[in-house]
Amino acid sequence: EQGVNGHMEMAAAFDRAGFSAIDVTMSDLTEGRHHLVAFQGFAACGGFSFGDVLGAGQGWAKTILLDPALKDMFETFFNRSDRFALGVCNGCQMLAALKALIPGAQCWPVFQRNLSEQYEARQVMVEILHSDSVLLSGMAGSRLPIVVAHGEGRVTFNKTTDSDELSASEQIALRYVDNYGGMTEAYPFNPNGSVAGITGLSAAGGRVTIMMPHPERVFRTLNNSWHPEGWGEHSPWLRLFQNARVFSD
Repeated sequence: EQGVNGHMEMAAAFDRAGFSAIDVTMSDLTEGRHHLVAFQGFAACGGFSFGDVLGAGQGWAKTILLDPALKDMFETFFNRSDRFALGVCNGCQMLAALKALIPGAQCWPVFQRNLSEQYEARQVMVEILHSDSVLLSGMAGSRLPIVVAHGEGRVTFNKTTDSDELSASEQIALRYVDNYGGMTEAYPFNPNGSVAGITGLSAAGGRVTIMMPHPERVFRTLNNSWHPEGWGEHSPWLRLFQNARVFSD
């Protein structure tokens, strides 16, 4: 979509995992140059969609929800048991706003303005929780460095029971942790003030995963400002993309 600039890193990560990544714009879909049915999966990328104005992810989602052909295309894709989707940053906000089209996403939160009232770009730590996400398969229990870059990443639930229902159905995939490895709502370990540190979720039986942090920006070890000794060429985040490849086989 207009302003998205995280597509190069995302394509590189999927290519490294064995995919052939194809750059598809929203106009490609609206004008019929591409159709989602042709793809095993898609990633909605981050990076200042619509100038990163307030509610940019909502605006992106409206281009789908208000176009009957696009709405049907995305809903059909989300309901296919052999397809996956990933939303990161602005793409996370956009997919969250499409939750009416995604099976099992009815309890997903909205992503609102950071409590700091400013754009946050920093390295943080997250814990990967046990969830049904096919992209995070086998990674539960890991605490890993990752980067964030957003102004609206604060998880807010419409109903107080929504987070409990997501937890019970194993749909909470990532949460921020502090330097002791504990869940945190404290700044700057939690850069936006998300309740219970939640920053990643899944739906559609684990086939759709959304998260605010950027795994595609740190899948190579040298892209990390800090990493444990012993990492080779790739950080553990490459496994997310490799899991997508395994699912697609």
